[in-house]
Amino acid sequence: MTLNMRSGLKRDRVRDVLLDFIADMKPGEAIPSERDLCKELGVSRPTVRAAIDDLVMSGLLVREHGRGTFTGPHRVTQALASTTGNSFYAPPAEGNWLSRILEFGSTPAGARLAARLQLSPADPVLRVVRLRVVDDEPMAIERIHLPYALVDGLVPADMESGSFYRLLRERFNVDVRSAVQTIEPTVTDETEAELLHVPQHAPALLFERTTRDVGGRIVEFTRSIYRGDRYRVTSELSFNADSG
Repeated sequence: MTLNMRSGLKRDRVRDVLLDFIADMKPGEAIPSERDLCKELGVSRPTVRAAIDDLVMSGLLVREHGRGTFTGPHRVTQALASTTGNSFYAPPAEGNWLSRILEFGSTPAGARLAARLQLSPADPVLRVVRLRVVDDEPMAIERIHLPYALVDGLVPADMESGSFYRLLRERFNVDVRSAVQTIEPTVTDETEAELLHVPQHAPALLFERTTRDVGGRIVEFTRSIYRGDRYRVTSELSFNADSG
């Protein structure tokens, strides 16, 4: 085993210990000093510092010059609960969510978006870009695309608060029932970083969702960027004899 691999394994072990240690701590609590952690874990200071650096990068710890290292702010949690082992329902995420509308207007779908929404390229699509704010802190940027014919009459104020899917159901008779969603890691670009109040190239989560109504018609394609330091997704799983 190479020296770099052994060092990496030590760092991962220290990182796991720190994760267990801070799991029961409140936001803003100080963790032990690097010197104390070295003594307790029996590893070198560079190893401890590298593990802490990883957690600072992910937003779980915050360094304050001259004061020490502290647990990061509370993360907003979105729970996904399994109903059959293969499908999930998504209860509302915690916190008070509001939106600031950044873009709102219709445009021809074009080839790529038309394929996603199963429209003709010339069909109009409503594009909405909104900054999602939770408890007065920016959390996500959503870029929403809807077949314009489904939501004719929608105005920006409709998208600033409340449940958008409830609005679709009650005003436009669009009964949203299922979606295919992917989540993958990414980093913020310059514009996203400014809007989300994070450094450029900060860790983030990229969500892409294609949503269908009760009849199987595609009614929405959304691409969203969520802050990696403040947002997390948890899943409740069910298993049977065929589970891997």
